[in-house]
Amino acid sequence: MIISASRRTDIPTYYSDWFFNRIRDGYVCVRNPMNIHQVSKIFLSKHSVDGIVFWTKNPTPMIDRLDELKDYMYYFQFTVNPYGKEIEENVPSKNNIIIPSFRELSRIIGPERIIWRYDPIILSRKYSIDYHITYFNEIAKRLSGYTNKCIISFLDIYRNTKLNMKNLELLPISENEIFALSQRLVDIAHKNHIIVESCAEKINLEQFGINHGHCIDCNLLEQLLGYKLDLSKDKNQRKECGCVTSIDIGMYNTCQNGCKYCYANYSEKSVIRNVSMHDPYSPLISGNIYSDDIVKERNIQSCKNFQLNLFD
Repeated sequence: MIISASRRTDIPTYYSDWFFNRIRDGYVCVRNPMNIHQVSKIFLSKHSVDGIVFWTKNPTPMIDRLDELKDYMYYFQFTVNPYGKEIEENVPSKNNIIIPSFRELSRIIGPERIIWRYDPIILSRKYSIDYHITYFNEIAKRLSGYTNKCIISFLDIYRNTKLNMKNLELLPISENEIFALSQRLVDIAHKNHIIVESCAEKINLEQFGINHGHCIDCNLLEQLLGYKLDLSKDKNQRKECGCVTSIDIGMYNTCQNGCKYCYANYSEKSVIRNVSMHDPYSPLISGNIYSDDIVKERNIQSCKNFQLNLFD
């Protein structure tokens, strides 16, 4: 099975101690977002976990402890955007912290295991197409040689993020503008030896060399592991999403990055409450197991296909 850590929150930045405690104890518990008293207990045996996909804007707290993951295959989805504090409130300096952290992580685990995310692409009076071209070029130059792939997406407005973004003077983006910007981003990326893929986009950008991406990528995992995996498309994700099935161990309303576009935080009060309840020794990312909770063990098995070998 593949563990997603996590679409719902930034575990490397804010919950790395908790995560390593879960690895040490061999299991993690996750509340069902639709039924908070229903808890899944997920065992994290190296024999059943085929890979871990981390999602983060700042993995710095994890970098010195990666040896604790020596029994696991993993890679990072690492977001580096050009936005300021009015959009990404608590993300530290890209120049002084984020890009150096990206490069250090790449030196440790290799560029094939660190995917640059430039998403979502937001257009506003400040963040114009020319602005994106300028800063994408600057970031790409600094990450050249430290990653092989960049994943892009264009902003989707969710009900819970619309209010957060009301003061940003957002501008609509036309299909022609998407095409023009995509071509420029691909040209810049290729000059820096980076391929570009899209994330859950309905629009087809293949004419510009941008294929639909797979953030939880079976092909990449098979290449890293050296064997085939029996994994299917994740039916719980959007139709346009190319990710394969995984188990997410995060929790909504726990990320402290404060990004205005984020769909995973929809209540500031809930974020404050959930963060205050975090215990790094609890099996849950927020709170503990209570008497009215129903805990069920999930049947976790390796998806390794023992009859197929990449090297046959």
